[in-house]
Amino acid sequence: MKIATILGTRPEIIKMAPIIAEIGKRNINQIVLHTGQHYDKEMSDNFFRDLEIPAPDYNIQVGSGTHGKQTGLMMEGIEKILMEEKPDIVLVQGDTNAVLAGALVCAKLHIAVGHVEAGLRSFDLTMPEEINRRVADVCSIMYFIPTEESAINLLAEGFSRKNLFITGNTVVDACFRHLEIAKKRGFEEESLKELDIDNMDNILTLTMHRAENVDVKDRVKNIIDALKELKDMNIVFPIHPRTKHTLEKFGLFDELNNLDHVHIVKPIGYLDFLLLTSKSTLILTDSGGLQEEAITLDVPALTLRYNTERPETVTAGGNILVGANKEAILENANKILNDMEFAEKMKSAINPYGQGDAAVKTVDAIEQYYKEGILNITAPEDIMDSFTRKMAQIDNDITVSEFEQAEDALVHMVFDGDKMRFPADELNLKGMMITYDKRK
Repeated sequence: MKIATILGTRPEIIKMAPIIAEIGKRNINQIVLHTGQHYDKEMSDNFFRDLEIPAPDYNIQVGSGTHGKQTGLMMEGIEKILMEEKPDIVLVQGDTNAVLAGALVCAKLHIAVGHVEAGLRSFDLTMPEEINRRVADVCSIMYFIPTEESAINLLAEGFSRKNLFITGNTVVDACFRHLEIAKKRGFEEESLKELDIDNMDNILTLTMHRAENVDVKDRVKNIIDALKELKDMNIVFPIHPRTKHTLEKFGLFDELNNLDHVHIVKPIGYLDFLLLTSKSTLILTDSGGLQEEAITLDVPALTLRYNTERPETVTAGGNILVGANKEAILENANKILNDMEFAEKMKSAINPYGQGDAAVKTVDAIEQYYKEGILNITAPEDIMDSFTRKMAQIDNDITVSEFEQAEDALVHMVFDGDKMRFPADELNLKGMMITYDKRK
């Protein structure tokens, strides 16, 4: 078996590192393909070495550009490599242009796609990421899903439960694995050493980069006005160059930089940032991935957005959506700082993304599909079975698996009277309402 992994951005490398390591541990033939859509020292071979995984076998080096141009160049480069390498399955992760390009190329070449972190939905079609993740799901045959809630999104869109694997999120594997590496080496970034982070109290780590925040003056001003009043916190802000440029354009950068309790530093490396996150009292962010890392590291998060494709973090109680609302930011930040019971409740929120074994579950599932020949995509030779879509209330003691066998059916959606449930084989359906396909 040969597994190919397509990477394009730093978060993809981080989240796929545990899976790449697990594939290597099992001596499965693998290739890693880097699109090169972002490039800095964090994306160099040194970064792969820092994470203790092999450097990419291929780098397409597409660089930055418009969505269309970048995606087109990626597709061209990916297609050429995959036609030569002929992998049994290609893994893509998340919702970037690399995911979109890789999934589309594989669909045209009839190569199996495994989508890691499948099923996330923000339901905001203005986000390029939402389009990318939806298209990738349409092109995939294996779905490695972080939570039951994300699995239900896919069931609602008509995907078969047989191809859905609730593995947890590799962000948990990555956080645990990489934090140990970070602790061994300590802070390397000089600006963090100068701040003496190890002896700093009440750290609020801030990240802010999304256009809907930084490109709208009223929103970014509301956020900065809130930061001004959080004088009891040490605000550490690794600032993205684009964010800095926008703040300067709005005349807000100096205003923020001159505050004694705000420490603006240049962008820092992943391992330094992970260590900083682990030492923080509070995370204030508009990043999707950081919402996951915060709840994994038991750090309360306030998210500077009005929606999130990580709603499980909010439901679990470790994350609160505050948008760009000054009052909401201040109220919740001050409660985390001053109300021990409130802060402890957020810190102890149960992590919805699993216990750190997502990589093992993912590779187990791929090996099983390979053994069963399911990764071979060929044109059908049998006439399609017709089926009827039905709904039923189940009154007897019967599991999903038993029901499917007895009725020659495939269960789709399950409602227990309170919430939707994932139809796992062993789930007892007594008292539940289901939708299912019954073969004629």
